[in-house]
Formats: sequence, C-alpha cells, structure tokens
Amino acid sequence: MMFMPEKLNREKFNRAVFLDRDGVLNRSLVREGKPYPPNSLDELEVLPGVEDACRSFKKAGYVLVCITNQPDVARGTQSLAVVEEINQILKEKLDLDDVRVCLHDDADGCDYRKPKPGHLLDAARDFDIDLTSSIMVGDRWRDTEAGQNAGCRTVFIDYSYDERQPTDPDHVCSDLQGAASWILKGLGQ
Repeated sequence: MMFMPEKLNREKFNRAVFLDRDGVLNRSLVREGKPYPPNSLDELEVLPGVEDACRSFKKAGYVLVCITNQPDVARGTQSLAVVEEINQILKEKLDLDDVRVCLHDDADGCDYRKPKPGHLLDAARDFDIDLTSSIMVGDRWRDTEAGQNAGCRTVFIDYSYDERQPTDPDHVCSDLQGAASWILKGLGQ
C-alpha cells in the first residue's frame, strides 16, 4: 500500500531525504530492547525536533519521502486502518511529499520491504530524484542497508537497540536534528 505523490514541480527537486517512520519521525515503543510501532493514534508521538528538521529539509529543496515497513499488518497484530491514519497524520503535520509503506513480512519476499530498495527506486522515478544526491535516515540496519542498496548516503540514528547494527552508515547521530545538521551543514547545503 502506498500513497500516490501529489503533482510537484519536478524540475525543482532532484534530491531527497528518505525517512524511516518509527524511531525517526515518531517515537518507537521499546520493549526488551526492541523497537515497535505505535499500536494506536493515542500512542503516536512525533519526536522532538522532527518538525523543525523537516522544515529545514524542505527549505533546502529536498523531497521528503517516508519509507516504512509495517509487517505487523501481515502478522495480524496491527490494523491497516491505524497504519494509514498514522501515515496521513505524519504526512500532513510534517509536510511530507509521500509516504510509502510495505505491509509484508520477510517471508513474503517483497521487493519493497527494507532492506530491499524498491520504494526508494520507485520514488526516485516518480519524483525525478538523483539517488546519489539523496540520503536515507533510519534507526535500524534495514533502513541504512536499503539506502545503500539504492545508492544513497545513509544516516543511522542510534538508540542502542538490542539487535543487529548497520554496516558502514555515512553518519551516526542520536536524533533527526543531528541528521539534519550533518545533511545540511556537513554536505555544504
């Protein structure tokens, strides 16, 4: 399931910041060292500094695309309606250009489930994005690997989850504000 991008001035955009959802835009629920998405709208909390970071990216001319895995729908522990409501709230609140969602679990072999780069590649085509000038920001190894597989630079937001760590992200920080600082200043933007 994905939302269709709105018509944009395609000549204006040639680079993107791809953003994971849970743990990057909104607070993940951490249980026993593992991150989980909010179960309801009541649990949705946009992380501090995210609105400012997104405004800064937009001001610098980046397309903002949320790329999220939501396998709990396939697992039967989350409703599609809640996922869609959360995505719509984030899209509107953060002025995201698009939200792309994979609802599958690993066993499904979907080309859109991170670490596979399907959603990044499709977004690049749909928005005329130069992937080598773009950045994938995530809080899990799947996010950074998807970015690497698409040819993007990667930023890992490290929450010290009790799980596999990413391999060779371009930058490591503690929140989206740190990512924005590196992306906008460190890359000479």
